[in-house]
Amino acid sequence: MTSSSDYYDLLGVGRDADAAALKAAFRKKAMEHHPDRNGGCEDAMAKFKEVNQAYSVLSDPQKRAAYDRFGEAGVNGAGGMGGGGFSGGPQDINDIFSQVFGDAFGDMFNRAQQTRRSGPQRGSDIRHDLEITLEQAYCGAEAEIDVATAAACETCSGSGAKPGTSPQTCSTCAGQGRVRTANGFFQVERTCPSCGGQGRRLAEADVCTSCRGQGQVRKHRTLSLKIPAGVDDGSRIRLTGEGDVGRHGGPRGDLYVFLSVKPHDLFERDGLDLLVQAPVPMSLAALGGEIEAPCLASAACDGQCRTTVKVDVGSQTGKTVRIRGKGMPDLQGRRRGDLVVELFVETPTNLTSRQKELMRELSETCGDKQQPRHAGFFKKARTFWSDLTDGNA
Repeated sequence: MTSSSDYYDLLGVGRDADAAALKAAFRKKAMEHHPDRNGGCEDAMAKFKEVNQAYSVLSDPQKRAAYDRFGEAGVNGAGGMGGGGFSGGPQDINDIFSQVFGDAFGDMFNRAQQTRRSGPQRGSDIRHDLEITLEQAYCGAEAEIDVATAAACETCSGSGAKPGTSPQTCSTCAGQGRVRTANGFFQVERTCPSCGGQGRRLAEADVCTSCRGQGQVRKHRTLSLKIPAGVDDGSRIRLTGEGDVGRHGGPRGDLYVFLSVKPHDLFERDGLDLLVQAPVPMSLAALGGEIEAPCLASAACDGQCRTTVKVDVGSQTGKTVRIRGKGMPDLQGRRRGDLVVELFVETPTNLTSRQKELMRELSETCGDKQQPRHAGFFKKARTFWSDLTDGNA
């Protein structure tokens, strides 16, 4: 195998690196790209081969000297070597790996792989989505959820085999769950195609008919869920051991419940604050006074569904009034947000003749001091129109 990358760059060392530095760099790169640590990814396998190729050359003084002088051609039987090059080619990946990491490490690595394939395997985690109300998010709640998870087949007790029979060791991989095939100078290890990596096989006549040899079936379960106060959209609750059942006696996975909060008719949430818009009669906004605004916090928990909001004299649409401690609680229960009431000054409609007459009298008596925004706006507008006219003159 050849690579378009420089061997020193592949290992991440300088051209003056000594043997110890080369070995340390190879250990790091080999572990990073080892196929078993990357789910058998072919890209990782290709990179792993390149790293091994680089180390097999640079760790040999003669090959390294030839490479430094002639590049890859110097170690592949061409250029500057009189056509002879070096015989034997690169070492097998597993031989190099064993030399650098040691046989004890290699044995441990292989034992761990075998345990993962044929020993107890943890069940998969599963996800369940649940929509709740804003009131439930504020106070907390308890809910029942229906989830479908993998459970051990009762007919075969999870073995996948008919009662009275049992799986046999796979003859293709001798129970290892992996098979090796030659690929040039290298050996490539892959999942056994006969047993799917389990190391065991069932004769067709011995397959459990209830689970079709899987050892698992899907079952619906009803679970109780405690929703803590203060949750928000995207909050996740973990129920340990409520996921899929494990294989070969392995533990169950976990269940993750993802919450979404249903939009509310009155309130919007902004962090821990609750926002609500309240209409204010025009006369009250002008004279000042008080209004009642809905309060989710009290409505949700203690039956009090309103709070008093002070309206200052001359309040305008968009003015906000903040009521401390009437917002959402945080998940730790240490503090609460605020209720933010946005005032909306409401213009009266369907006036009677008398009401219209009174409104005209009020309008005629109001000056700049009573309508400061009106006066300021039209002063700026007149300046704008004047400048625009002068510019077009």
